Amino acid sequence: MKPNILVLRALEAKQMAKLEQNYTLHFFNMTNPVKQLPEQVAASIIAIVTSGTIALTTDLIERLPALKIISSSGVGYDAIDIELCNIRGIKVCNTPGLMTNDVADIAIMLMLATRRRLMFGDQWLRSNQWAEKGPMPLTSSLTGKKLGIVGLGRIGQAIAARAQAMQLEIAYFGRRKQNNCDYQYESQLVDLAKWADILVVCCPGGKATVGLINKQILIALGKQGTLINVARGSVVDQAALIEALADKTIDSAGLDVFAKEPCDGDIFKDLNNIVLSPHHGSGTVETRANMSQMVVDNLEAYFSGKALITPVN
Repeated sequence: MKPNILVLRALEAKQMAKLEQNYTLHFFNMTNPVKQLPEQVAASIIAIVTSGTIALTTDLIERLPALKIISSSGVGYDAIDIELCNIRGIKVCNTPGLMTNDVADIAIMLMLATRRRLMFGDQWLRSNQWAEKGPMPLTSSLTGKKLGIVGLGRIGQAIAARAQAMQLEIAYFGRRKQNNCDYQYESQLVDLAKWADILVVCCPGGKATVGLINKQILIALGKQGTLINVARGSVVDQAALIEALADKTIDSAGLDVFAKEPCDGDIFKDLNNIVLSPHHGSGTVETRANMSQMVVDNLEAYFSGKALITPVN
């Protein structure tokens, strides 16, 4: 009998075909209450296929008595109750390293789009203001600016490498100073914000970083400062950010992640100094295929009795 797998987020077509070949799949819409998962199905589920943005609640995990492994697409696993999984002996794996370059690219894209006012320029042209009023107002160069990176992990380092090639100064904040790293280290986030022209957030999500970017940090970043967030929406106090953009406490922001997703775009409708991306940092054909394959590979490793490729716990 094929193992039963609960699919909360479908993979790419090729990898879904592989799953259908080797497993019995059950699709569950996470917008429905947990109780709508039939008891007979719940009792048979051995594995879950999901993504890092879907909350695997205690209620759901507790309804799956046979659950042995969660294979998640994405780096972050803050939406999974790891403590409960550890107690239950449930293996959790993710797909680290595969999205590094794409997320770094979108961070740079947001930096350029905010500082060079890409969206403003687009509308300046489309509304015929170029023809009627002449050139759009001047923007700010990135060359020589100071880039503060919050979290110098794989993605932070990839952003730094790109920024260095663009002739930005680089400093970073993290839990500790990194060995073999020539970038300036700031042990206090507020000091990094005061120093930086652009603050890029790419640290892990989870309880330890909730609200890390708060009103105090935004004030320190200052009226010429730009905030870029490609980490998790929970890392930034979104209400404080909206206020800071509205009253010009900071100059601009670029976001790929939000406090609640999918995000209600209306909350930003009165702001013309923000560039938004719908949590699509890893959203390329190539990277999503690689992530999907890693999800499949971890499942195959588990069911064949081999070590998981990218274990979390």
